[in-house]
Amino acid sequence: MSENEDWLAKAGTQTRLCHSGYDPDSFHGFVNPPIVRASTVLFPNARSMEAPTQKYTYGTRGTPTTNALCAAIDDFEGSAGTILLPSGLAAVTVALLAYVSPGDHVLMVDSVYEPTRHFCNTMLKRMKVEVEYFDPAMGEAVESLFRPNTRLVHLEAPGSNTFEMVDVPLVAEIAHRHGAMVTMDNTWATALYFKALDFGVDVSIHAVTKYPSGHADVLMGTVSANAAHWRQLKEANGALGLCGSPEDSYMILRGLRSMGVRMAHHDRSARAVAAWLETRPDVARVLHPALESFPGHAIWKRDFKGAGGLFSFVLKGGEPDADKTLGSAFVDALRLFGLGWSWGGYESLAVLVNTQDRTVCQAPGGGPVIRLQIGLEDVEDIIADLERGFAAVKALRG
Repeated sequence: MSENEDWLAKAGTQTRLCHSGYDPDSFHGFVNPPIVRASTVLFPNARSMEAPTQKYTYGTRGTPTTNALCAAIDDFEGSAGTILLPSGLAAVTVALLAYVSPGDHVLMVDSVYEPTRHFCNTMLKRMKVEVEYFDPAMGEAVESLFRPNTRLVHLEAPGSNTFEMVDVPLVAEIAHRHGAMVTMDNTWATALYFKALDFGVDVSIHAVTKYPSGHADVLMGTVSANAAHWRQLKEANGALGLCGSPEDSYMILRGLRSMGVRMAHHDRSARAVAAWLETRPDVARVLHPALESFPGHAIWKRDFKGAGGLFSFVLKGGEPDADKTLGSAFVDALRLFGLGWSWGGYESLAVLVNTQDRTVCQAPGGGPVIRLQIGLEDVEDIIADLERGFAAVKALRG
């Protein structure tokens, strides 16, 4: 380790965000690495092409720009290597394809991101890979689900939309005892608030579309593996021919520099809004792991250093047929909140949650579930906008 790398390894989080993947000496003193686009890379002679020893060989295998981002991600993940993909979903699917084969059995947390579930129920099913969903709260009982052909366990913590927590180190220990590996979508907390590989996860997955980008204008995913699983991931990605673009890598690197400051703001504001929602008589439940009232709070408090700005709440509703009408009235009345998919940008967003996709765990009852992305706006303005939603629901009820 060089003197500079040693200094950086001991630095604080925000300092490392500013300087990881940062090497002006390699780019003529420019602070940010230039965008290097490439398809063809030239070799000095025929012999050098037979067993390439030079760092860059073809555009899909990386450029100085993409490698700078991979180095920064590896620094925070503590990973042996990282690949870049065109989206967060691509990161999940490539990670699964890299390690499973026909005849394998996969355990998948039932609160998983719905597009991941769709991939498992269609593409993996066609590949003769059996996916079994399990309750994230079942704890040690998950061991009863392992079979001799269980190859992989896939986790999210907290779960998409309804934020169930899973005991990651417990499940990882059980999985490894049975010879299975563990992958995890860690987009909500990022490696700043939950360093997945330190808790027994083998492969950490992120939609860096979210917090690392921070501005709702870049699509990219990352997959980072520990030393035992890095080579297989890298080979699978090379076979699939997927890669992140230099332009998008530059933008993610740029976003990383301010991510620590932004995430702290998202966290503070989201907790303030969640606590306010808990006081309202027209809210049945607030689904935020950092709240003491949340069932998975103890696990979150034990393992996580902070919280993301995304959470949900259950709006008190009447009959099931009325739930969607009430939820629609609430979100349609919002003005500061945009209605749109994704999250992690500077702007607040709201969506109605589909809770009918899960197969094992029961969805929260009591009314429609509304997911909020708390952006960087002033909390007072965010709350005032939510008041508009509650007023619209009250008017509808008469």
